[in-house]
Amino acid sequence: MKRYLDDRVRADLSRKMVFLTGPRQVGKTTLSRQLLEQQGGQYLNYDVPADRALIVHQRWSPQAPLLVLDEIHKMPHWKTWLKGTYDGKPAQQQLLVTGSARMDTFRQGGESLAGRFFGLRLHPISVREWCEQTGATPEAALTHLLERGGFPEPCMAPDNEQAERWRRQYFDGLVRNDVLEFSRVQEVNAIRLFAQMLRSRVGSPLSLASLARDLAVSPVTLKKYLDILEALYIVFVVRPYHDNIARSVLQSPKVYFYDTGLVEGDEGLRFENLVATALLKHVQWQHDVQGKEAALHYIRTKDGAEVDFALSDKGQLTHLVECKLSDEKPHRALQRFAQEKAPLQAVQVVRNARHSYTLGDIQITPGPTYLMGLLA
Repeated sequence: MKRYLDDRVRADLSRKMVFLTGPRQVGKTTLSRQLLEQQGGQYLNYDVPADRALIVHQRWSPQAPLLVLDEIHKMPHWKTWLKGTYDGKPAQQQLLVTGSARMDTFRQGGESLAGRFFGLRLHPISVREWCEQTGATPEAALTHLLERGGFPEPCMAPDNEQAERWRRQYFDGLVRNDVLEFSRVQEVNAIRLFAQMLRSRVGSPLSLASLARDLAVSPVTLKKYLDILEALYIVFVVRPYHDNIARSVLQSPKVYFYDTGLVEGDEGLRFENLVATALLKHVQWQHDVQGKEAALHYIRTKDGAEVDFALSDKGQLTHLVECKLSDEKPHRALQRFAQEKAPLQAVQVVRNARHSYTLGDIQITPGPTYLMGLLA
Protein backbone atom coordinates (compact mmCIF):
# COMPACT_ATOMS: atom_id res chain seq x y z
CA MET A 1 0.00 0.00 0.00
CA LYS A 2 1.38 3.39 -0.97
CA ARG A 3 1.56 5.73 2.01
CA TYR A 4 0.86 9.45 2.06
CA LEU A 5 4.53 10.31 2.69
CA ASP A 6 5.99 8.23 -0.17
CA ASP A 7 6.27 11.08 -2.66
CA ARG A 8 7.44 13.56 -0.02
CA VAL A 9 10.21 11.25 1.21
CA ARG A 10 11.38 10.71 -2.37
CA ALA A 11 11.42 14.45 -3.09
CA ASP A 12 13.22 15.34 0.14
CA LEU A 13 15.87 12.64 -0.39
CA SER A 14 16.97 14.42 -3.55
CA ARG A 15 17.94 17.43 -1.43
CA LYS A 16 19.03 16.23 2.03
CA MET A 17 19.18 13.30 4.40
CA VAL A 18 15.70 12.32 5.64
CA PHE A 19 14.75 11.22 9.16
CA LEU A 20 11.55 9.17 9.06
CA THR A 21 10.09 8.55 12.51
CA GLY A 22 6.81 7.35 13.96
CA PRO A 23 5.22 4.55 15.99
CA ARG A 24 6.50 1.01 15.65
CA GLN A 25 4.73 -0.98 12.93
CA VAL A 26 3.22 2.16 11.41
CA GLY A 27 4.92 1.35 8.10
CA LYS A 28 8.38 2.99 8.15
CA THR A 29 10.27 -0.16 7.12
CA THR A 30 7.70 -1.04 4.46
CA LEU A 31 7.92 2.45 2.98
CA SER A 32 11.73 2.22 2.99
CA ARG A 33 11.78 -1.16 1.28
CA GLN A 34 9.34 0.04 -1.38
CA LEU A 35 11.68 2.94 -2.15
CA LEU A 36 14.59 0.50 -2.39
CA GLU A 37 12.63 -1.67 -4.82
CA GLN A 38 11.99 1.36 -7.02
CA GLN A 39 15.47 2.86 -7.11
CA GLY A 40 17.84 0.24 -5.69
CA GLY A 41 20.09 0.48 -2.67
CA GLN A 42 20.89 -1.15 0.64
CA TYR A 43 18.96 -1.56 3.92
CA LEU A 44 20.84 -1.99 7.21
CA ASN A 45 19.25 -2.43 10.64
CA TYR A 46 21.38 -1.72 13.70
CA ASP A 47 19.40 -4.31 15.66
CA VAL A 48 20.68 -7.09 13.34
CA PRO A 49 24.22 -8.15 14.37
CA ALA A 50 25.47 -8.69 10.82
CA ASP A 51 24.11 -5.32 9.74
CA ARG A 52 25.51 -3.66 12.84
CA ALA A 53 29.04 -4.75 11.91
CA LEU A 54 28.62 -3.24 8.45
CA ILE A 55 27.30 -0.01 9.95
CA VAL A 56 30.04 0.36 12.56
CA HIS A 57 32.80 -0.25 10.02
CA GLN A 58 31.01 1.62 7.21
CA ARG A 59 31.23 -1.36 4.86
CA TRP A 60 28.07 -0.75 2.85
CA SER A 61 28.25 -0.34 -0.90
CA PRO A 62 29.32 3.17 -1.97
CA GLN A 63 27.48 2.50 -5.25
CA ALA A 64 24.11 2.04 -3.51
CA PRO A 65 21.76 4.77 -4.86
CA LEU A 66 19.83 4.76 -1.57
CA LEU A 67 21.16 3.78 1.85
CA VAL A 68 18.57 3.10 4.56
CA LEU A 69 19.82 3.00 8.16
CA ASP A 70 17.26 1.71 10.66
CA GLU A 71 17.47 2.04 14.47
CA ILE A 72 20.79 3.87 14.15
CA HIS A 73 19.95 5.99 17.20
CA LYS A 74 20.93 3.02 19.38
CA MET A 75 24.58 3.48 18.42
CA PRO A 76 26.66 5.45 20.96
CA HIS A 77 27.30 9.01 19.76
CA TRP A 78 25.13 8.31 16.74
CA LYS A 79 24.64 11.93 15.74
CA THR A 80 28.35 12.63 15.48
CA TRP A 81 28.83 9.38 13.56
CA LEU A 82 25.96 10.19 11.22
CA LYS A 83 27.24 13.70 10.58
CA GLY A 84 30.57 12.28 9.41
CA THR A 85 28.83 9.61 7.34
CA TYR A 86 26.60 12.13 5.60
CA ASP A 87 29.40 14.59 4.92
CA GLY A 88 31.65 11.84 3.52
CA LYS A 89 29.19 9.88 1.39
CA PRO A 90 29.27 9.93 -2.43
CA ALA A 91 27.38 12.90 -3.80
CA GLN A 92 24.86 10.76 -5.67
CA GLN A 93 24.00 8.52 -2.69
CA GLN A 94 20.78 9.31 -0.83
CA LEU A 95 20.46 8.61 2.90
CA LEU A 96 17.26 7.68 4.70
CA VAL A 97 17.39 7.22 8.48
CA THR A 98 14.45 5.50 10.16
CA GLY A 99 13.79 4.48 13.71
CA SER A 100 11.75 4.56 16.87
CA ALA A 101 10.38 7.51 18.73
CA ARG A 102 13.55 7.64 20.76
CA MET A 103 15.45 8.82 17.70
CA ASP A 104 12.84 11.50 17.19
CA THR A 105 13.40 12.61 20.77
CA PHE A 106 17.18 12.60 20.51
CA ARG A 107 17.34 14.42 17.20
CA GLN A 108 15.75 17.47 18.80
CA GLY A 109 18.79 17.99 21.00
CA GLY A 110 22.09 19.38 19.82
CA GLU A 111 23.03 21.05 16.56
CA SER A 112 25.49 18.58 15.02
CA LEU A 113 23.04 17.64 12.26
CA ALA A 114 21.56 21.10 11.73
CA GLY A 115 20.90 21.87 8.09
CA ARG A 116 21.60 18.32 6.93
CA PHE A 117 18.20 16.66 7.18
CA PHE A 118 14.47 16.91 6.74
CA GLY A 119 12.36 15.32 9.50
CA LEU A 120 9.12 13.55 8.61
CA ARG A 121 6.75 11.76 10.98
CA LEU A 122 4.71 8.83 9.66
CA HIS A 123 1.25 8.44 11.19
CA PRO A 124 -1.39 5.70 11.14
CA ILE A 125 -3.83 5.57 8.23
CA SER A 126 -6.46 8.32 8.27
CA VAL A 127 -9.89 8.61 6.62
CA ARG A 128 -8.39 10.63 3.77
CA GLU A 129 -5.57 8.15 3.20
CA TRP A 130 -7.83 5.09 3.33
CA CYS A 131 -10.23 6.64 0.83
CA GLU A 132 -7.43 7.62 -1.55
CA GLN A 133 -5.80 4.20 -1.44
CA THR A 134 -8.86 1.92 -1.44
CA GLY A 135 -11.61 3.95 -3.09
CA ALA A 136 -13.81 3.66 0.00
CA THR A 137 -16.36 6.35 0.80
CA PRO A 138 -15.53 8.66 3.74
CA GLU A 139 -18.36 7.08 5.75
CA ALA A 140 -17.10 3.56 5.13
CA ALA A 141 -13.53 4.62 5.89
CA LEU A 142 -14.53 6.20 9.20
CA THR A 143 -16.51 3.14 10.24
CA HIS A 144 -13.60 0.86 9.34
CA LEU A 145 -11.01 2.93 11.24
CA LEU A 146 -13.20 3.20 14.34
CA GLU A 147 -13.37 -0.59 14.36
CA ARG A 148 -9.78 -1.45 13.38
CA GLY A 149 -7.62 1.60 14.11
CA GLY A 150 -5.21 3.03 11.57
CA PHE A 151 -2.10 0.86 11.92
CA PRO A 152 -1.57 -0.95 8.62
CA GLU A 153 -1.63 -4.57 9.80
CA PRO A 154 -4.92 -4.53 11.77
CA CYS A 155 -6.43 -2.05 9.32
CA MET A 156 -5.84 -4.44 6.42
CA ALA A 157 -6.38 -7.68 8.38
CA PRO A 158 -8.93 -10.13 6.91
CA ASP A 159 -11.13 -10.00 10.01
CA ASN A 160 -11.49 -8.40 13.44
CA GLU A 161 -10.09 -11.43 15.24
CA GLN A 162 -6.75 -11.08 13.49
CA ALA A 163 -6.75 -7.34 14.19
CA GLU A 164 -7.30 -7.91 17.90
CA ARG A 165 -4.58 -10.57 18.07
CA TRP A 166 -2.15 -8.07 16.54
CA ARG A 167 -3.22 -5.38 18.99
CA ARG A 168 -2.66 -7.51 22.10
CA GLN A 169 0.81 -8.50 20.95
CA TYR A 170 1.66 -4.95 19.88
CA PHE A 171 0.68 -3.32 23.16
CA ASP A 172 2.34 -5.94 25.36
CA GLY A 173 5.50 -5.96 23.25
CA LEU A 174 5.88 -2.19 23.29
CA VAL A 175 5.58 -1.92 27.03
CA ARG A 176 7.68 -5.00 27.78
CA ASN A 177 10.55 -4.43 25.35
CA ASP A 178 10.81 -0.78 24.39
CA VAL A 179 10.29 0.62 27.88
CA LEU A 180 13.59 -0.97 28.92
CA GLU A 181 15.39 1.51 26.66
CA PHE A 182 14.14 4.31 28.90
CA SER A 183 13.62 2.80 32.32
CA ARG A 184 14.62 0.13 34.81
CA VAL A 185 13.30 -3.40 34.53
CA GLN A 186 11.50 -3.13 37.90
CA GLU A 187 9.42 -0.23 36.55
CA VAL A 188 8.04 -2.07 33.55
CA ASN A 189 5.00 -3.50 35.39
CA ALA A 190 4.11 -0.10 36.83
CA ILE A 191 4.35 1.52 33.39
CA ARG A 192 2.24 -1.26 31.87
CA LEU A 193 -0.45 -0.72 34.53
CA PHE A 194 -0.31 3.05 33.99
CA ALA A 195 -0.73 2.60 30.23
CA GLN A 196 -3.66 0.27 30.84
CA MET A 197 -5.32 2.85 33.11
CA LEU A 198 -4.92 5.54 30.46
CA ARG A 199 -6.98 3.51 28.00
CA SER A 200 -10.17 4.43 29.87
CA ARG A 201 -9.15 8.07 30.50
CA VAL A 202 -8.86 9.26 26.91
CA GLY A 203 -10.09 12.79 26.31
CA SER A 204 -10.31 13.88 29.95
CA PRO A 205 -7.88 16.26 31.67
CA LEU A 206 -5.39 13.99 33.36
CA SER A 207 -4.78 14.23 37.10
CA LEU A 208 -1.34 12.72 37.59
CA ALA A 209 -1.60 13.30 41.34
CA SER A 210 -4.75 11.15 41.57
CA LEU A 211 -3.30 8.38 39.40
CA ALA A 212 -0.05 8.49 41.34
CA ARG A 213 -1.94 7.73 44.55
CA ASP A 214 -3.67 4.78 42.88
CA LEU A 215 -0.33 3.40 41.68
CA ALA A 216 1.51 4.22 44.93
CA VAL A 217 4.19 6.28 43.15
CA SER A 218 5.02 9.97 43.20
CA PRO A 219 3.53 12.40 40.63
CA VAL A 220 7.09 13.10 39.47
CA THR A 221 7.59 9.40 38.73
CA LEU A 222 4.26 9.21 36.92
CA LYS A 223 5.21 12.23 34.82
CA LYS A 224 8.34 10.32 33.79
CA TYR A 225 6.20 7.31 32.86
CA LEU A 226 3.96 9.53 30.73
CA ASP A 227 7.02 10.96 28.98
CA ILE A 228 8.18 7.41 28.21
CA LEU A 229 4.81 6.39 26.76
CA GLU A 230 4.77 9.56 24.70
CA ALA A 231 8.34 9.04 23.47
CA LEU A 232 7.45 5.51 22.39
CA TYR A 233 4.51 6.79 20.33
CA ILE A 234 2.01 4.83 22.41
CA VAL A 235 0.17 8.00 23.45
CA PHE A 236 0.32 11.66 22.58
CA VAL A 237 -0.44 14.56 24.86
CA VAL A 238 -2.66 17.52 24.00
CA ARG A 239 -2.03 20.52 26.22
CA PRO A 240 -4.27 23.51 26.94
CA TYR A 241 -4.04 26.68 24.89
CA HIS A 242 -2.97 29.64 27.01
CA ASP A 243 -3.13 32.93 25.15
CA ASN A 244 -5.56 35.16 27.04
CA ILE A 245 -8.44 32.68 27.04
CA ALA A 246 -8.65 33.14 30.81
CA ARG A 247 -6.18 33.55 33.61
CA SER A 248 -7.61 30.42 35.20
CA VAL A 249 -6.80 27.99 32.37
CA LEU A 250 -6.21 24.55 33.80
CA GLN A 251 -2.82 23.00 33.13
CA SER A 252 -3.76 19.31 33.00
CA PRO A 253 -2.96 17.59 29.69
CA LYS A 254 -5.31 15.30 27.81
CA VAL A 255 -3.99 11.97 26.52
CA TYR A 256 -4.91 10.09 23.36
CA PHE A 257 -3.65 6.85 21.80
CA TYR A 258 -2.07 6.62 18.35
CA ASP A 259 -3.97 3.36 17.99
CA THR A 260 -7.67 4.16 18.37
CA GLY A 261 -8.27 0.44 18.84
CA LEU A 262 -6.64 0.66 22.27
CA VAL A 263 -9.27 3.06 23.60
CA GLU A 264 -11.60 1.56 26.20
CA GLY A 265 -14.90 3.42 25.98
CA ASP A 266 -18.00 3.99 23.92
CA GLU A 267 -18.18 4.99 20.28
CA GLY A 268 -18.16 8.68 21.17
CA LEU A 269 -14.85 8.34 22.98
CA ARG A 270 -13.31 6.32 20.15
CA PHE A 271 -14.54 8.92 17.68
CA GLU A 272 -12.90 11.73 19.68
CA ASN A 273 -9.63 9.76 19.77
CA LEU A 274 -9.80 9.18 16.02
CA VAL A 275 -10.36 12.90 15.40
CA ALA A 276 -7.41 13.65 17.70
CA THR A 277 -5.10 11.36 15.70
CA ALA A 278 -6.29 12.91 12.44
CA LEU A 279 -5.73 16.45 13.71
CA LEU A 280 -2.26 15.58 14.96
CA LYS A 281 -1.42 14.11 11.54
CA HIS A 282 -2.79 17.25 9.88
CA VAL A 283 -0.80 19.57 12.15
CA GLN A 284 2.45 17.64 11.83
CA TRP A 285 2.09 17.55 8.03
CA GLN A 286 1.87 21.35 8.14
CA HIS A 287 4.92 21.48 10.40
CA ASP A 288 7.12 18.90 8.63
CA VAL A 289 6.17 19.54 5.00
CA GLN A 290 4.90 23.11 4.81
CA GLY A 291 7.16 24.61 7.47
CA LYS A 292 4.31 26.10 9.48
CA GLU A 293 4.40 26.66 13.23
CA ALA A 294 1.20 24.65 13.67
CA ALA A 295 0.15 23.07 16.96
CA LEU A 296 -2.71 21.12 18.51
CA HIS A 297 -4.28 22.15 21.85
CA TYR A 298 -7.54 22.05 23.76
CA ILE A 299 -9.36 24.67 25.83
CA ARG A 300 -10.75 24.21 29.31
CA THR A 301 -11.28 26.81 32.03
CA LYS A 302 -12.08 26.54 35.71
CA ASP A 303 -15.65 27.66 35.09
CA GLY A 304 -16.19 24.41 33.16
CA ALA A 305 -16.07 25.73 29.59
CA GLU A 306 -14.26 23.26 27.33
CA VAL A 307 -13.62 22.77 23.62
CA ASP A 308 -12.11 19.44 22.58
CA PHE A 309 -9.44 20.79 20.20
CA ALA A 310 -7.90 24.07 19.13
CA LEU A 311 -5.45 24.53 16.26
CA SER A 312 -2.94 27.35 16.19
CA ASP A 313 -0.37 28.80 13.81
CA LYS A 314 2.49 30.89 15.24
CA GLY A 315 0.72 30.83 18.59
CA GLN A 316 -2.54 32.30 17.25
CA LEU A 317 -5.74 30.28 17.24
CA THR A 318 -7.03 29.40 13.78
CA HIS A 319 -9.60 26.63 14.40
CA LEU A 320 -11.80 25.32 17.19
CA VAL A 321 -13.08 21.75 16.90
CA GLU A 322 -15.71 20.08 19.07
CA CYS A 323 -16.54 16.37 18.62
CA LYS A 324 -20.04 14.97 19.03
CA LEU A 325 -21.49 11.57 18.23
CA SER A 326 -25.00 12.74 17.27
CA ASP A 327 -25.72 16.08 18.96
CA GLU A 328 -26.05 18.84 16.34
CA LYS A 329 -27.06 21.56 18.81
CA PRO A 330 -24.16 24.08 18.90
CA HIS A 331 -21.88 23.41 21.85
CA ARG A 332 -22.11 26.31 24.31
CA ALA A 333 -18.37 26.61 24.98
CA LEU A 334 -17.64 26.41 21.26
CA GLN A 335 -20.01 29.34 20.68
CA ARG A 336 -18.42 31.30 23.51
CA PHE A 337 -14.84 30.93 22.35
CA ALA A 338 -15.78 31.41 18.68
CA GLN A 339 -17.13 34.85 19.61
CA GLU A 340 -14.29 35.75 22.00
CA LYS A 341 -11.49 34.71 19.63
CA ALA A 342 -12.98 35.73 16.27
CA PRO A 343 -12.02 35.58 13.49
CA LEU A 344 -11.39 31.85 13.35
CA GLN A 345 -13.14 28.74 12.12
CA ALA A 346 -15.32 26.97 14.68
CA VAL A 347 -16.47 23.49 13.69
CA GLN A 348 -18.70 21.02 15.48
CA VAL A 349 -17.78 17.63 14.00
CA VAL A 350 -20.75 15.27 14.36
CA ARG A 351 -20.18 11.60 13.65
CA ASN A 352 -23.76 10.94 12.56
CA ALA A 353 -24.75 14.26 10.97
CA ARG A 354 -26.24 13.94 7.48
CA HIS A 355 -24.97 17.18 5.93
CA SER A 356 -23.02 20.37 6.62
CA TYR A 357 -24.66 23.66 7.57
CA THR A 358 -23.99 26.81 9.58
CA LEU A 359 -25.68 27.87 12.81
CA GLY A 360 -24.53 31.31 13.91
CA ASP A 361 -20.75 31.22 14.29
CA ILE A 362 -20.62 27.41 14.18
CA GLN A 363 -20.15 25.12 11.21
CA ILE A 364 -21.88 21.76 11.77
CA THR A 365 -20.01 19.14 9.73
CA PRO A 366 -20.44 15.35 9.42
CA GLY A 367 -17.43 13.43 10.76
CA PRO A 368 -16.57 11.69 7.46
CA THR A 369 -16.70 14.99 5.54
CA TYR A 370 -14.50 16.82 8.03
CA LEU A 371 -11.88 14.10 8.29
CA MET A 372 -11.74 13.70 4.52
CA GLY A 373 -10.94 17.42 4.24
CA LEU A 374 -7.80 17.32 6.38
CA LEU A 375 -4.40 17.51 4.70
CA ALA A 376 -3.13 13.96 5.21
